[in-house]
Amino acid sequence: MIPAAATVRTRVRVPLHFADGFSATAEVVTFDGLADGAEHLALVFGDAARPLVRMHSECLTGDVFGSARCDCGPQLREAVERIDDAGGVLLYLRQEGRGIGLYAKLDAYALQDAGLDTYQANTALGLPEDARDYTAAAQMLAALGIAEVDLLTNNPDKVRQLRERGIGVAATVPTGVHATPDNLRYLHAKVRHTSHTLALPELAG
Repeated sequence: MIPAAATVRTRVRVPLHFADGFSATAEVVTFDGLADGAEHLALVFGDAARPLVRMHSECLTGDVFGSARCDCGPQLREAVERIDDAGGVLLYLRQEGRGIGLYAKLDAYALQDAGLDTYQANTALGLPEDARDYTAAAQMLAALGIAEVDLLTNNPDKVRQLRERGIGVAATVPTGVHATPDNLRYLHAKVRHTSHTLALPELAG
């Protein structure tokens, strides 16, 4: 279903500097009329006839504090550089913990420490495995005048949801695989539960 229209609220240029020395300048865009009422952001880099787009769900622990339990921080860093190079948009979506929120995500971490995987932990809390809805993302792209994208993702659900909401996905571009001993079990759960396209080393034991 094609969502109702949203409009651009503000545009402001912001220089970005990462800890490893990489720098880029983004036009940060805010919106009115998003379906979920959340304060999502679009970071626009350059110009391309068919932009490279990454829908990145907020992860405070990974994006800000460098948590090694997930691959979110490295994926965000990779996406900024690749989109800056190709021309496109990073949609930074306020969907912490695959949509369940920060406190619930940390509750789920505790259950993971007891042996559940990340999806089993969500359902043990009475929550969806993945609560994310990309209606607002489609609205943001439409408000920016973007009807077709190359999507930087390993998650087939993102492709499906964008297409269902009227945004064409011409190509799926895989992200790098940011596997470490700390997040390997988490990444295997992504492949097993939601068919992420990740080539991973085997789990020990």
